[in-house]
Amino acid sequence: MKQQLGVAAPVIYPLSVYVIGTFDADGKANAMNAAWGIQCDYKKVVIYLAPHKTTENMQLHKAFTVSFATRSQVVPADYVGIVSGGKVEDKMERTGWHVEKASKVDAPLFKELPLTLECVVESFNQVGPDDITVVGRIVEVDADPSILTDGKIDTDKLQPIVYDSSNHVYRTLGPVVGHAFKDGLQLKE
Repeated sequence: MKQQLGVAAPVIYPLSVYVIGTFDADGKANAMNAAWGIQCDYKKVVIYLAPHKTTENMQLHKAFTVSFATRSQVVPADYVGIVSGGKVEDKMERTGWHVEKASKVDAPLFKELPLTLECVVESFNQVGPDDITVVGRIVEVDADPSILTDGKIDTDKLQPIVYDSSNHVYRTLGPVVGHAFKDGLQLKE
């Protein structure tokens, strides 16, 4: 007989680890870690977020980037998920990431993250006091040549991480590579 875990048990796998990039009103880059999202078709992503600095920035600029966190970037990717850009002045500096403006949207690219979707906000829906669903239309895909084989994204080269929400760890398509809400603390003051 199966054990019942309840309806709130986080068990859908894998949850990709996305780094959502935005600019604030002063043009300062911000990034956050998000796992509750998905690419819906070839041209759209849906991200489910709580209200905070990133959602404010998305509304302001009507744009954002979605980068895939990788095995080599576990610590800074976790850090941007546990520290608010509204509360820490040097958040991006602490990650060590180099920022440049995306080619087609008013949002940042992070050079250390080799795969990024440039997105325009198509809809922004407050679905509760603490829940926002953002639909983004993908207008460009930026891939570092180091992750391509024959012009296509090579997952083995990309080494994206996924979030195991039952155990609060990050995984590749194999073993655990980090611990969520823990590894990034070494960058926190």
